[in-house]
Amino acid sequence: MRPAEIVRLSAEHLWLVAIAVLAAVVIAAPSAVILTRRARLRRWTLGVVNVIQTVPSLAVFGFLLPLPFLGGVGKPTAIVALILYALLPILRNMVVGILGVDAGVRESAVAMGMTGGQILWGVELPLAFPTILAGIRIATVTTIGTATIAAAIGGGGLGTFVFRGIAMADTKTILAGAVPAALMAITADEALGWIERRFSS
Repeated sequence: MRPAEIVRLSAEHLWLVAIAVLAAVVIAAPSAVILTRRARLRRWTLGVVNVIQTVPSLAVFGFLLPLPFLGGVGKPTAIVALILYALLPILRNMVVGILGVDAGVRESAVAMGMTGGQILWGVELPLAFPTILAGIRIATVTTIGTATIAAAIGGGGLGTFVFRGIAMADTKTILAGAVPAALMAITADEALGWIERRFSS
């Protein structure tokens, strides 16, 4: 266990988290807009995503392994599982944020002759942004923790140290993975929390 290896696996861990959260945002954004316009679809979709969130993370990794288009063991399967876990808080907060925009503000925008797209981009999303950012913050922190399990299926990252340490019953090796992951989560939480407070003030 060398410092260079810790740095390499930390970078790999950060890459897994960044890809998963970014993909979750890309999926959640248009989905949230559609769901705010269709109440029945919103109820069913959020219900399904909620169910996925309740499944233990290791079980989700296991369920995805047999799917041929993911390639079995490796980073693709790990990333898909992480996206599924990051999706709920981002999607839910986007929906809540957009629906939370005051109806009077929307009516004023319509009275000014703004189109649906203009209302979405110029009114709803800016007002909902603090709530949306809170969802991204939650997703990022939880994904950093969940990503440690990715090593169990060859996903790499700091979980490599954790599982290696468990196999050897070596506390130092476990901490070599757990401590950087915890510091990464704390740093992300503080940074995104600072941005969230700036937009909320």
